[in-house]
Amino acid sequence: MSVSSPSMCGGGETGMRIVVWFRRDLRVEDNPALAAAARAGREVVPAYVWSPEEDGPYYPGRVSRWWISQSLQHLDASLRRLGAGKLVTRRSADAVVALLKLVRDTGATHVYFNHLYDPISLVRDHRLKEMLTAEGIVVQSFNADLLYEPWEVVDEEGQPFTMFAPFWNRCLSMLYDPPAPLLPPKKINSGNLSMCPSDDLIFEDESERGSNALLARAWRPGWQNADKGLTAFLNGPLADYSVNRKKADSASTSLLSPHLHFGELSVRKVFHLVRMKQLVWSNEGNHAAEESCTLFLRSIGLREYSRYLSFNHPSSHERPLLAHLRFFPWVVNECYFKIWRQGRTGYPLVDAGMRELWATGWLHDRIRVVVSSFFVKVLQLPWRWGMKYFWDTLLDADLESDALGWQYITGSLPDGRELDRIDNPQFEGYKFDPHGEYVRRWIPELARLPTEWIHHPWDAPVSVLQAAGIELGSNYPLPIIELDAAKARLQEALSEMWQLEAASRATMNNGMEEGLGDSSEVPPIEFPQELQMEVDRQPAQATANVQMTARRREDQMVPTMTSSLNRAETEISADLGNSEDTRAQVPFHAHLEPRVQRQDAIQNAEGPALRTNGFHQPNFFQQPQQRRPEGVAPSVSEASSSWTGREGAVVPVWSPPAASGHSETFAADEADVSSRSYLDRHPQSHRLMNWNQLSQSLTTGWEVENSVQPNLIG
Repeated sequence: MSVSSPSMCGGGETGMRIVVWFRRDLRVEDNPALAAAARAGREVVPAYVWSPEEDGPYYPGRVSRWWISQSLQHLDASLRRLGAGKLVTRRSADAVVALLKLVRDTGATHVYFNHLYDPISLVRDHRLKEMLTAEGIVVQSFNADLLYEPWEVVDEEGQPFTMFAPFWNRCLSMLYDPPAPLLPPKKINSGNLSMCPSDDLIFEDESERGSNALLARAWRPGWQNADKGLTAFLNGPLADYSVNRKKADSASTSLLSPHLHFGELSVRKVFHLVRMKQLVWSNEGNHAAEESCTLFLRSIGLREYSRYLSFNHPSSHERPLLAHLRFFPWVVNECYFKIWRQGRTGYPLVDAGMRELWATGWLHDRIRVVVSSFFVKVLQLPWRWGMKYFWDTLLDADLESDALGWQYITGSLPDGRELDRIDNPQFEGYKFDPHGEYVRRWIPELARLPTEWIHHPWDAPVSVLQAAGIELGSNYPLPIIELDAAKARLQEALSEMWQLEAASRATMNNGMEEGLGDSSEVPPIEFPQELQMEVDRQPAQATANVQMTARRREDQMVPTMTSSLNRAETEISADLGNSEDTRAQVPFHAHLEPRVQRQDAIQNAEGPALRTNGFHQPNFFQQPQQRRPEGVAPSVSEASSSWTGREGAVVPVWSPPAASGHSETFAADEADVSSRSYLDRHPQSHRLMNWNQLSQSLTTGWEVENSVQPNLIG
């Protein structure tokens, strides 16, 4: 089918243009699609289509939208300096339709873009290629986001890996290195695009600008700023990364994950530059710095593995990958979900992390593990709720990485953390915030509390609390649940899970083997109303300028005043008074249906006693027993790093904003990704040697002390 002649965009003959579709590759350096178009010697039409409705419930949050707006401005300026004219922007509810119209308007015969690996993008890209090919358009796609494509990394039997350690070891021992990063094109010829219209993209409204202005004080989006941040990290904190990376009270990580998520920074460039540093330090005998490089590269490996997992298991963002966990009786309780979000759990390290997240859109990787583990194992709330909240609030929100991180914490990966292991927030506090500075920064109510008690104020003597101006249950909440009770509840829930799983096996003809992907028949627990949109918005038109209306989350105000905490306690009391048993009821028969009564599922077995919200409610409002874990004392580690920030990425310290906006969830048809069947569990591949010239040890697993949330590089 022939291509129609240009009707709206002048300057160029039919068949002489290439549309380069930018997405999460907002850079001109090491951008294979842009480089290929520039080498072709044809006129290039750089384009960006804003179509967030396609993402369904994963509509970008406020901080993500702010970052995109800033990065697009930076990219547009860079393209103009290279002679590209401008970045053509379009607003549409359907990116494929918008691109097809742009191709017809410009008379282009080629469309180039770089790969994405989340399930929504995989389905959309396949549809794009089909539609454009039917129009006679040549479509080419490239790898700009990974060291190796997912189909390149396989075990000895040619099958995908199901565990991180053998996957990363294979990546490090591939027969060929990842391609070297490409330099920016010297020049891009776009012809005359002055008559090619662009839509004004609206990423914020008046209510969001104040909060976004605070982000601009701390972060500098854009590929050139990302490059500056990488250089500063390589020449500074990287050498001591192995020592300082656990310190939550200082900027001890790379802060590169937002740049990597939006494609402002090439992962291949990061890998090669860190590897070069490692070789230099290895030759110098600087083993500590060499180990720092090993650990940082492993965080790159986790990011790689998240895409690898998403590509091979496209439902990993909504279903557990181990079959038995579909029977886990999650506590479906929006009241406790609200308490966790607001940082009012009564555990200082958890509360400090949640308040920082809401105020800044950022969390140290250790704190991410702490708050997510508390969410899943202490509160036993559905892990997808926490993942969705991270998506809404994190600057580096990344569907593939967030799914990997939450599945790992939940224990639904073959090499994930044990689900029955509860980390004590008190001990984690003295490990990652030994001097209490992080807690004092984000919980001013506890600022005067001595370090000895900062991570467990409920154990402090009354005289110490009075001197610090703290009244537990008034200006700072008591623990929402004691850890001993949480451990007992978790063991009870695990017992129920295994009983339900056994009953399910008994109802099937040949049983059911535990493995990857056997939970596809169980519908995921719906997101709570707090994570749904609260405003109506008309579907975007391909050429319409759409005004964005903010979503209000007034209940999300971070409490820092005694009055607000008293009000919050009253709200909680009312919620608890009206609570019912909210554990998710898990079906047991072969053709599973949601919310089925489970009393008959476990025959001849005594099920766990009925729980009201799963919590011992009086503990929340009454002073818990004065007790200290046996054999453990608060630890004192090394002093905090003096390095607190650098150009392009400084962790902000400000008062939480009064309000923030979020976007509405648009219902979207579920992507048909079932054609890629789940992988069976494969034997772990044998251990492979890494680079011969380095004394780097093999990755052996995901120990909690060395683990990171994969969306936080470094």
